[in-house]
Amino acid sequence: MKPSATAYDAVIVGAGPNGLSAAILMQRAGLRTLVLEAKPTIGGGLRSAELTLPGFVHDVCSAIHPLTAGSPFLQQLPLAQFGLQFIEPPVAAAHPFDDRSVALLTRSVEETARHLGPDADTYRHLIDPIVHQWPSLVTSLLGPLQIPKNPFPLAQFGLKALPPVTWLARSFKTEAARGFLAGMAAHSMLPLTSLTTSAIALVLLALGHRQGWPLPVGGAQAIATALAGYYQSIGGEIQTDRPVRTMRDLPTARALLFDLTPRQILPIVGHKLSRLYRWQLNRYRYGLGVFKIDWALSRPIPFTNPELHRAGTVHLGGSMADITASEQAAYAGVHTPRPFVLLAQQSRFDPTRAPAGHHTGWAYCHVPHGSTVDMTQAIEQQVERFAPGFRDLILARHTMNTAQMEHYNPNYVGGDINGGILDLGQLFTRPVWSASPYSLGGGGVYICSSATPPGGGVHGMSGYHAARVALREQFGLDVPVRLYPTG
Repeated sequence: MKPSATAYDAVIVGAGPNGLSAAILMQRAGLRTLVLEAKPTIGGGLRSAELTLPGFVHDVCSAIHPLTAGSPFLQQLPLAQFGLQFIEPPVAAAHPFDDRSVALLTRSVEETARHLGPDADTYRHLIDPIVHQWPSLVTSLLGPLQIPKNPFPLAQFGLKALPPVTWLARSFKTEAARGFLAGMAAHSMLPLTSLTTSAIALVLLALGHRQGWPLPVGGAQAIATALAGYYQSIGGEIQTDRPVRTMRDLPTARALLFDLTPRQILPIVGHKLSRLYRWQLNRYRYGLGVFKIDWALSRPIPFTNPELHRAGTVHLGGSMADITASEQAAYAGVHTPRPFVLLAQQSRFDPTRAPAGHHTGWAYCHVPHGSTVDMTQAIEQQVERFAPGFRDLILARHTMNTAQMEHYNPNYVGGDINGGILDLGQLFTRPVWSASPYSLGGGGVYICSSATPPGGGVHGMSGYHAARVALREQFGLDVPVRLYPTG
């Protein structure tokens, strides 16, 4: 299909959550906008499909969405009017141990603390202030580096969040508390000895206590469908099957926003950028990859501890020492036989995911960047470790290595689902060191993907912040959109 000759105020390339969020904000500002999506369906990491057998609906990429529920921008949008419904499992995340004990993240700080036994008071002291101060923290944590009007809550958070989680864990006495903390921090896809891994753990814990870790009814695709439905209801236009490889593939527009990472952007607009800026984008770093499995199951996963049946997400890795070793091995390019596994069991709570009496399972582990090693056996052994007999329930499986993940979503370079490593050097300074990380060197070109602050996750905040910058710089519009804290 040839590009339209019609001029638009803004064109957004990529219909993931950030691209759609940017488009919504610009369309609400009164501009004429267009979203171009290379794939036949919208969503980016928000897609669902029958990957195994008919009737079994699997989330192809993201599955559980605490950041969606915690996003100040997405929570303003009337997405329920466009079919989006969330289910909150009674337990946001569970972490089993080999002695059949379990740590649980629930809405209640008190209940979560009770499961940590002798560390209950330490946990309360750690997390209570963050939970209570979350409305003051959320816009700073989900945006570019800036000094808030009241910097004290952020400073207090930073003292806890900056150190490695292995250092933070020294405050706890029990293996349960340390392993629980390690499982949260491992979402960072960094060695647990890295700075800022505590931040990831604390944010996920706070979100669990503030609004849980919900899952969308019918699959992750429902979030993208609702975003697109709302965007089109206010006059926005979406065109699918429209890959953009060069500037010639784009219609005329005053502002171009790319929901892409530097690897995909450079071939398109690199010639418009300064030599220094191109050099900086070429140095952008991508992190660990993932190996993912989806299962069609004859029955629910038979965890030995019944508390795990109440959890939407289960962290399978055991002790902090085990998880630390697993994540360090992947970072060093080694495939461990006992990887840390992130597992979701959506069909326990959402009956639309599988035929009656049947279930689905979703899991992945971290692997070296670009790995094509099959980790099926290693992942299934970790599930069997805490749910003996699991393999007997498998009707079919679907796997994706890092190359297949990248082919499915080119933003997942080398299988990196965060769109770039989230270490201290790229946490707030992504994709480059700049006072305006969303502006690609001027000229009306912007980046609105997870390669900008605040990084990976389904929150739409990268798109929101990029659109605000583009509206101000290209159209002289300082859109008075208030970010309401979630409660």
